Amino acid sequence: MIGPAIIVFRETLEAALLIGIIAAATRGLSGRNLWLAVGVGAGLAGSLVVAGLTEAIAELAEGTGQELFNAAILGVAVLMLGWHNIWMATHGREMAAEARSMGQAVKSGQRQMSALAILIALAVLREGSETALFLYGLSAGTGSGRVSLLSGGLLGLVAGAGCGWALYAGLARIPLRQFFTLTSGLILFLAAGMAGQMARFLIQGDVIRPLASPLWDSSFLLPMDSVLGNLLHLLAGYEARPSGMQVLFYGLTFLVILLGMRWSRPPIPQAI
Repeated sequence: MIGPAIIVFRETLEAALLIGIIAAATRGLSGRNLWLAVGVGAGLAGSLVVAGLTEAIAELAEGTGQELFNAAILGVAVLMLGWHNIWMATHGREMAAEARSMGQAVKSGQRQMSALAILIALAVLREGSETALFLYGLSAGTGSGRVSLLSGGLLGLVAGAGCGWALYAGLARIPLRQFFTLTSGLILFLAAGMAGQMARFLIQGDVIRPLASPLWDSSFLLPMDSVLGNLLHLLAGYEARPSGMQVLFYGLTFLVILLGMRWSRPPIPQAI
């Protein structure tokens, strides 16, 4: 439940912030709320189509290479999560500035109101599509049930939308950097955990060798069926008896994403 909540919270907050910036920049315009609603509705509809396609493809793969399909979904999710963290570390401020510029252009009459709906629809579609893929990958890697995914997703959706509204309304004074630093760290562990589970599916499909199986056995210290063990499995991909290849995939993914985030982070201006 916690893993899905983190992913949905992060994606919802990003979409909510973009919508909030545009809404603030176009405050007072007649018909603004209608176009905002059209954009959100169109984006959500597109996200549901993507989610349905993912589920349909998964059903087709049942019994015919399910391990390889799950590994492929996890691989795509890991790449997108990693790129998401690296991209946001570099372009987060630019995205906010562009959204604000779009709102001002509409308010000054340089752009049509329909541009608001298109921009918001694309933002919601992007975040919603990523969410659907990430949740499916998380479900494939950890075996989370539909109830857990749904409850965690709803919790993240409400929390993300609530934080976005509070920041728009000026009720929240928590710096956004703290929000995104925390969630970026959590997503880093989630991506590494997904990579480890991808290795497990590839081993089951006889695509790669396990190297050592198990590399260690910590079940006597922290069993997988314990509360803490299950929590760490969901959040960070903990395995009590991992293979050497799983550890290799986990470690390399963690290091590559972390180094990419550090390398792409813009330098802090020095005071003269």
